[in-house]
Amino acid sequence: MTEIVVPTLGESVTEATVAKWLKQPGEAVTVDEPLVELETDKVSLEVNATAAGTLSEIRVAEGATVEVGAVLGVIGDGAAAAPKPAPKKAEAAPAAAVTKAAEAKAQPKVPAADAEPAPDLMEADTPLSPAVRKLISENRLDPAHIPASGKNGRLTKEDVLRFLEQRGAPAGEARSQPQSQPQPQPARPAPAPAARSAVPGEREERVRMSRLRKRIAERLKEAQNTAAMLTTFNEVDMSEVMALRARLKDGFEKKHGTKLGFMSFFVKAAVLALKEVPAVNAEIDGEEIVYKNYYNIGVAVGTEQGLVVPVVRDCDRLSFAEIEAKIADFGRRARDGKLSLDELGGGTFTISNGGVYGSLMSTPILNPPQSGILGMHKIQERPVALSGKLEIRPMMYLALSYDHRLVDGREAVTFLVRLKEAVEDPQRLLLEI
Repeated sequence: MTEIVVPTLGESVTEATVAKWLKQPGEAVTVDEPLVELETDKVSLEVNATAAGTLSEIRVAEGATVEVGAVLGVIGDGAAAAPKPAPKKAEAAPAAAVTKAAEAKAQPKVPAADAEPAPDLMEADTPLSPAVRKLISENRLDPAHIPASGKNGRLTKEDVLRFLEQRGAPAGEARSQPQSQPQPQPARPAPAPAARSAVPGEREERVRMSRLRKRIAERLKEAQNTAAMLTTFNEVDMSEVMALRARLKDGFEKKHGTKLGFMSFFVKAAVLALKEVPAVNAEIDGEEIVYKNYYNIGVAVGTEQGLVVPVVRDCDRLSFAEIEAKIADFGRRARDGKLSLDELGGGTFTISNGGVYGSLMSTPILNPPQSGILGMHKIQERPVALSGKLEIRPMMYLALSYDHRLVDGREAVTFLVRLKEAVEDPQRLLLEI
């Protein structure tokens, strides 16, 4: 018999929440096979089996809070026994039958070829996020028919949108064909939403806030309550960087095995500006200012669970290719929940790119205890006056939020101007001027 225990979670992290069991009692397990997902206030992680056998007991249910060293379950010796139905599934079956009978009376019959399972009949253990459930409910889809690309086969919002987009054209063509056979009228399913909305609880859904989301909320509020936060803005002409990238991206990817994006230019430009304005790379510790002569740049990554900020360390010593490779790797592992706690700590400055979501301008919130964060935004063509002439240029708004207790306005503006100059003339990054 082998106990499944909560591993050491990292510095300052003492407890976690059981997010999901990946195995059920009676199922066989192999060494290093993931058994359960834990969620801390910084990152999600999987607990793997340390021995082969059968999962004989689950001692901690999903949603429970556990401390380091707590016993989550037990792996027994021998072959797998026949799995017992979980109580949750047993209780869900009668409810599904009642719902099915009620909908059979409330809705008109339609040909079997066009009928789609009602969202209420989805199995209780289908791991769907609130956004995915909403899309499936509104469009009356069967999640089993939608290819899933998320972690552990989970269905993501992008999967559902892609499925709807792909099936849109054939559906339209089918309606435009001559109706030689009786077909259901498009307006006929309309009463269904009204019938479903009468069921209590369907117009609202309460979901317990994850530990990661709670921690994000706490840190953002902490930044607002503690720092004297201020934001200064500028705009950068992306013409030179875009031309350089278009000219060299194929050769860059062929040689280094990673794509050349814009983020490496901004990371390098930020390091150049931080060297000139060290206060933006510093932090307040009690009554002391800690100036840091190293440049660990955090790069914000959005995931379904929330925003995480993995840190690219010693960026002043890394090449463009190394920075791009690390950022791409962080992005993939962040979406899969594979980042370690060490990779999320130790940052001295943060860059957040809201432009990937279409943001034109924003005021980013500091990532404590850092004193500065750069906000990148959407590249948009705008008319610009140059030497008395009006030209259309690809422009991006930049925002620097900073802690005014440590960084003066002159220093903040100087930092943003130096970064702008480096991006508009990429040769400066090579010569570090």
